[in-house]
Amino acid sequence: MTTTINTNWNARLYNDKHSFVFKYGEDVVQQLAPQQGERILDLGCGTGYLTNLIAQAGARVVGIDKSASMIERARAAYPDLDFRVRTATDFHFDTPFDAVFSNATLHWVLDKEAAIDSIYNNLRAGGRLMLEMGGKGNVEEIVVATRKALTRHGYYSNAATQVWYFPSLSEYTSLLEKRGFRVRFAAHFDRPTELQDTDNGIKDFIKMFGNAFFNEIPEAEIEPILEEIQEAVRPTNYRNHTWYGNYKRLRIEAIKQ
Repeated sequence: MTTTINTNWNARLYNDKHSFVFKYGEDVVQQLAPQQGERILDLGCGTGYLTNLIAQAGARVVGIDKSASMIERARAAYPDLDFRVRTATDFHFDTPFDAVFSNATLHWVLDKEAAIDSIYNNLRAGGRLMLEMGGKGNVEEIVVATRKALTRHGYYSNAATQVWYFPSLSEYTSLLEKRGFRVRFAAHFDRPTELQDTDNGIKDFIKMFGNAFFNEIPEAEIEPILEEIQEAVRPTNYRNHTWYGNYKRLRIEAIKQ
C-alpha cells in the first residue's frame, strides 16, 4: 500500500540553495511567450520569480501556490503582483485565463486528473497550457537509494511513500488529450542539474524536496540515513567535485479546444 504525505516547504531554503528550480524555468517562460495584456495564471508560483518575469512582458498575471510560506515570500518580494494560496486540484476564477503556466509543480500533484480538470476549466477556449515537470526516470537514483535505506532501517511505510508523480510523455499527453486539450508540443529530455552545496548536495536536495520520506522518523536517525543515501548515489551523481540531480523533464504545450 502506498502512503501519501504532504511536503512542508521551507521558502528560505528554496530561494537560497535551490534557486535552480525557477532559474531553469526562464526558458519555459520564453516558450510561453507572454503577450502584452494577456491574462495568465502561474500555477505553483513558489516565491514568485517567474510570475514577475511574466508580468514584465506586460501580461496580467496571477500566481497561486499551495504553500502559504511561499506565497508570503512572493508577496514580500513582488508587492504589486497578485498572489493567492490555492491548490492545483481545486482552484476557480470567475474570469478565464488566456494561458496557464506551470514550472516544476505538477509532479507534486498526485491527483493529476483533478489538476488537469482545474486547468481546463480556468482556460478560455483556445487558451494555452505551458508546463514543465519531472518526467519518467527523474532523480531515479535518489529515489531508489532513499527507499532502500529506509527499508534497511525498518521504516517500511516511509519507504513506500509516494512523494512525486513522474509520468512518461505518452501518459501525460494522453491525460491532456482525454480532457480535451490538443497537444501542440511535447518533449521528454535529460537535464543533469548541478546542486548548489558541493559537500551535501544530495542530503540538502532530500531535505528540501523529499522530507516527506522522513515523516515521524526521530531527528537523531535522519542524518545517518541521509548520509547513507548520499554515499549510495556517489557513483552516479557526483562528478568533477560536484553533486548533480539526474533530472528528466517533460515540457508540454497544449491548447484548450
